[in-house]
Amino acid sequence: MTYEEYLDEVTTLLTEMYKLNDEAAIKYVMRAQAAEYFSPHDDHEEMRTLDRAMKDAKIVYETRNKSRPEIYKK
Repeated sequence: MTYEEYLDEVTTLLTEMYKLNDEAAIKYVMRAQAAEYFSPHDDHEEMRTLDRAMKDAKIVYETRNKSRPEIYKK
């Protein structure tokens, strides 16, 4: 999948896995992208798989919530 499709997939997975609304999921992905988390994915197509997207969704969600523990879902 393309880099943009990959980011869309991670966003979709965030909404499905963590019951986030679209706006929140997009913000999580945009913040991770701004922090250059997804830069290697842009350079290496082999990193853009569904399995990896699921792992990245979890990492993005957990990393985002560490900075705001009051919204961390247990």
